[in-house]
Amino acid sequence: MDRRSFVQGAAGAVGLMIVKPETAFGYAANSRVRWGLLGCGRRGSAVATSFAKNAGVEITALADIFPDQLAKGKKRFDAINASLGLPSIDEKRMFHGPDAYKAIAACADVDAVQISTPPFFHVEHLDGVVSARKHAYCEKPVGVDIPQTRRALEIGKKHDGKVSMAVGFQIRSAPPFVELVRRIHEGQIGQMAQIAAYYNAPPAASYNGPVKSQDEFRLRNWLHYRNLSGDILLEQNIHVIDVCNWVMQTHPVSAYAKASRKVMKVDGDINDNYEVIFTYPGDVQMSFTSTQFNKNNFFDVSEHFFGSEGLAEAPYSGALRILGDKPWAWAGSETAAKGQFAANGDFNDNLAQADPMKDKGFVESITSGKFHNQIEAGVQTARSCIMGRKSAELGRTVTWQEIEADNEEYKLGMNLAQFA
Repeated sequence: MDRRSFVQGAAGAVGLMIVKPETAFGYAANSRVRWGLLGCGRRGSAVATSFAKNAGVEITALADIFPDQLAKGKKRFDAINASLGLPSIDEKRMFHGPDAYKAIAACADVDAVQISTPPFFHVEHLDGVVSARKHAYCEKPVGVDIPQTRRALEIGKKHDGKVSMAVGFQIRSAPPFVELVRRIHEGQIGQMAQIAAYYNAPPAASYNGPVKSQDEFRLRNWLHYRNLSGDILLEQNIHVIDVCNWVMQTHPVSAYAKASRKVMKVDGDINDNYEVIFTYPGDVQMSFTSTQFNKNNFFDVSEHFFGSEGLAEAPYSGALRILGDKPWAWAGSETAAKGQFAANGDFNDNLAQADPMKDKGFVESITSGKFHNQIEAGVQTARSCIMGRKSAELGRTVTWQEIEADNEEYKLGMNLAQFA
């Protein structure tokens, strides 16, 4: 199967959603899902743009803690709506401040909310959105500590079957990865023996504009702070860990990790490198390394699965293939030029269709009434990363049983009322 045939087939299946006789909320067949964006930063805006252009949603409401971010969002999405023949966003559906998530969740002109706020707030905002009977597309991770992940599981169970709840692991929808994982699960590389994976990326960009307080600086540069982001292993590297969990069809049972801050000079307390040995059931070891400090835009992300009969290689960019007794390659990936880092997460090459396919699948879950509930899988991967982070902090191996029982809570350390 090549890229064209996969995408055409998937697009045909997604196209069926426009002829459904009714939708989950009873609005007319062929009508657009009304979309609210909570968090108008780079990634949030990129994802909402994809939902509008590729999945046919109408951006009807915006929310952000900062008015300037909200204004940028309105300018962007008014233009996108105009290009699609849709009206501008009504000023009455523009919400700012720390309680903006409550307002967008309560908005009668919104069917689904995209949660693209800093990770510390994901679970709280998820609770507010689905409790208002709105569908939720929540960016990863689903919690920055174990108590937050427990709350996420409770939310997922409480609202299961009532609304659609997706987690932003878009690689699981990328056609090349879907096909590779299918072949691995069917035994094309034999028995899994070992995994090697890495995520090397430039440092997160900093906001250097005017701020009124240190708290505002921290919120605008949340990627640099461990309590707000969860650290690089949980906020960024989580995509690689999720692919490995997907392939292994389970989570690791233990982790031994090292992490440090060797190069980064900006304010903050995140690590800029990780080395982790994850152990999966069957004593399968996964060696993972990460760097996030190279200023020359060096970017390379990949997973290598070593089996008894072959090797599967799954890079963001480059040859996505199986070598060994039953060789196979995703057509076109062998000759693709090396990809570049995308600060907004909008990657090309092997991930070119990741966001569009994920978006279409989520919208179809709403219009068909076959609701997604990806919270448990999201929690499983988040806990895998938290286990590695905890191991690096303690300097010893940490088991899955230990991490499930962990009660450490990250604190916000500021009063959000100042941003009202």
